[in-house]
Amino acid sequence: MTGEKEVLHFLRSLMPFSDQGWDILRPALTSREFRKNDFLLEQGAVCRSLFFVVKGYCKTYYEIEGEVKNTGFFFENEIVTNINSFGSGQKSDFNIVACEDLSAVVFDREKLFEISKHSAEVEALGRSCIRRYAVRQEELLTVFQLYSAEERLEYLEKNRPELVQRVPLSQLASFLGVRRETLSRIRRRRVSR
Repeated sequence: MTGEKEVLHFLRSLMPFSDQGWDILRPALTSREFRKNDFLLEQGAVCRSLFFVVKGYCKTYYEIEGEVKNTGFFFENEIVTNINSFGSGQKSDFNIVACEDLSAVVFDREKLFEISKHSAEVEALGRSCIRRYAVRQEELLTVFQLYSAEERLEYLEKNRPELVQRVPLSQLASFLGVRRETLSRIRRRRVSR
């Protein structure tokens, strides 16, 4: 399976995870390739997977009255999903789309739930994985609630440099909640200091 070494390293960074646990978990995992602009999850569908990004990156976004509102970017060695839809089986209210060709290890929801019933280690790992994802999302939410657009950009440059380096300016502006022109002005002002 492509990405096996990377996903195992990631899982073991969350908690001690045995070789036996890995053998039990593997049937729930598959490798998948997505082309740029392919949906990993479409708004209105139920999220049946966790995606571990091996190569490339993707974004989460809402489409509101024809306008795209970017809400997150996920790069190599990160998990992306819709936690609410994944856990509850309700339809997703946002999209996940590949921003460039993307390789992922896909965790199948139904198989994970079944395996977790019989393996306390896999169940604990699932909780750790979701906790990591939730902490990351909460951290960004706090930054967006408390900081100005310029401070948010500064935070991303310091803590998520891959986002600022790889995401096109117009998409980054949408993520920061400003117009492209405003973001260009902020960047020029910061460079001239």
